[in-house]
Amino acid sequence: MLGKHTLIALGLGVALGTLSFSTAAAGQDDSSVVAEIAGRKVTVGELEQKQAGKLLQAKYKYYMTERDALEQFIEDQLLELQAKKENVTVEELLKRHVSVKVLEPTEDQLRFYFEGVQTEESYESARPHIIETVHQLRTKKAQDAYIASLRADYAVVVELSQPSAKVEVANAPRLGSEKAPVQVIEFADYECPYCQKVSHDLLKLREQFGDQVSLVYKDFPLPMHPLAAKAAEAARCAGEQGKFWEFHDALFESKRLQRSDLKEQAAALKLEATKFDQCLDSGAQTSVVKKDTQEGQRLGLAGTPSFFINGHFMSGAVGYVKLRETVMEELSSIDLAKKQSTAMVTSKDKDKDEKK
Repeated sequence: MLGKHTLIALGLGVALGTLSFSTAAAGQDDSSVVAEIAGRKVTVGELEQKQAGKLLQAKYKYYMTERDALEQFIEDQLLELQAKKENVTVEELLKRHVSVKVLEPTEDQLRFYFEGVQTEESYESARPHIIETVHQLRTKKAQDAYIASLRADYAVVVELSQPSAKVEVANAPRLGSEKAPVQVIEFADYECPYCQKVSHDLLKLREQFGDQVSLVYKDFPLPMHPLAAKAAEAARCAGEQGKFWEFHDALFESKRLQRSDLKEQAAALKLEATKFDQCLDSGAQTSVVKKDTQEGQRLGLAGTPSFFINGHFMSGAVGYVKLRETVMEELSSIDLAKKQSTAMVTSKDKDKDEKK
């Protein structure tokens, strides 16, 4: 997403309203001066480059809070707009479009739910609480679906920029073209269960978007995972023989990371054994993995997986839905920028023709 402000267009055919929220960095681009030391001006760009580790995580926490607040604001606005359109209160609107769609659970469903709950209560005692819980879950699901339909009807557009940072990718393993419009950089740890899970989501992303997305892998073995660093070196050793991604996928799939396991997987991929073993045992790739780790530390990364999608930072157990949504937003932003650029060129050409 390219903007630095949040713009929400709510409209039926035409925009009904435009609402703006300034971000913390509003009005300050990279060249803005934030301090002066002995006559030398310090810019936003320099500050963010030199103190990225301190700023990125703080910005991300603020972004997550701002995003949650924005989503709630959008939901409230949509309900008010639709209630006004139907000439009812918001409460009546929800009853009309949500409550009526929430079915009461059957006795079999209640008993099935009870069997999956660890409790010493009898079914009869727990039954009222189960009914309430199931009803709340179904109401939430029905309301989310209704809000999603309103977002489409009112053409909601959100341009809340995620915090971003520059990441060095020159020598990093890449799957896809350097010219792909969306670049997904992942800092990961082979021993991290969330990284193991998201590896399938990233491959699915490539399958869906093809040449529009490229994946870049950066090593960030965490201190609490004793096998991760050597596994990272092994993947780099496999990369020397042109099979980094095959080895990378095998590690996340098998979850076997002992040194003997690494050599067995190299043999399964038909890597030249002597060359691989010498690379792994000598620590030839230690400095390469360490360089990635140091960059992650400079950026202030606290865990894995951590992503930079066209520079925009995302952290934690990010699933396929969120990854796909972010990629689609990036592609939409790029497409919009191209259309705006074309419109500006067309407008300039038209002005020139009129002057003639």
